[in-house]
Amino acid sequence: MKTIALMLGSLAISGLNLASSGVQVKAALLVSGNGGNNVTRFDEITGDFLGEFIGPESGLDSPDTLLFGPDKHLYVSSGTTPENSTVFRFNGRTGTLIDEFATGGGLFRPYGLAFGPDGNLYVSSFLSDQILRYDGTTGIFLDVFAESDGTPEGLNGPNGLLFGPDNALYVTTQGSVAVDGVPDYSLGYPSQVLRYDLATGVSEVFIPQPPAAVDSFGFVSLLGLAIGPRDGNLYVSDYASDIYSYDFNTRSLIDAFSTNYTETIPSSNFIGSLAFGPSGDLFTVGFDFNSDNAGTVLRFDPETTQRSLFVSSTAILNRPIGLAFTPSIPEPSMVIGLTAVVLGLYKKRANRPDS
Repeated sequence: MKTIALMLGSLAISGLNLASSGVQVKAALLVSGNGGNNVTRFDEITGDFLGEFIGPESGLDSPDTLLFGPDKHLYVSSGTTPENSTVFRFNGRTGTLIDEFATGGGLFRPYGLAFGPDGNLYVSSFLSDQILRYDGTTGIFLDVFAESDGTPEGLNGPNGLLFGPDNALYVTTQGSVAVDGVPDYSLGYPSQVLRYDLATGVSEVFIPQPPAAVDSFGFVSLLGLAIGPRDGNLYVSDYASDIYSYDFNTRSLIDAFSTNYTETIPSSNFIGSLAFGPSGDLFTVGFDFNSDNAGTVLRFDPETTQRSLFVSSTAILNRPIGLAFTPSIPEPSMVIGLTAVVLGLYKKRANRPDS
């Protein structure tokens, strides 16, 4: 009886919290608009536009990666100068700005974000060729975890970040060298995936640069990283064209997913980061530079590589780069249903004769 009463109390509190929040509790897809300085929201099932989640008035400047942290809040990399480069933290349910969580330490044009197994936040600083580490609770700058050594195998133009199942840090590089705040590609360094041992900081080339896609402009610029929830494979997006899947153990290429949704030669669309949806499908964002950078959201079946338009080309998405699915929250109807079940158990227990 006491246990059931406690359950009823917890469910009642949950229901009140959900009802009083005034916020839709359904999970959604969030997309960062690099050109719109905003974050937009779409229905995770239908792709319907649900409105602007974070507007330009928040202070976003060319927002890039979206990441939900351990605290369920949304972290967004933003800024194009040393002065305004920062990682913003927003309330994960309302989109309200909480603070400029991580800044300083030489951060210049932050791209990738990842919380490590040590609880700290790792940030790729694209225009200083570094990966910076911040306290995952306070946001205080800790140290430079890694930086370019000037070799072709080094941290040249760091972009996406991901911690793998082995607790190692995986990084995509664009192959550029930062010179006075400008990425220089003249050395011809490769775009590749590096692997860093978290304990020693030692790096290696995990995935070398793949050949340029036949319908691209002839260059490769690896960007997003994701792990398949069904197969455990490593998925890597190429900003120039295509998505690649690799076996995490053998590092061998498994499949290439065509992202040329404009069906032009060469492709007039570029793509951004990667995210797996609740159903296990793979999502990415793209934009058409021949249509004022109007964006779209693509969905792929990881098993067949079949592509479909989840969100058709729209000016609502201006040069989208980052995307993330909001954490699932029980619907109020679910809370009500559970409450009814517990009440039924309570009545059944109350009506049972003593033995």
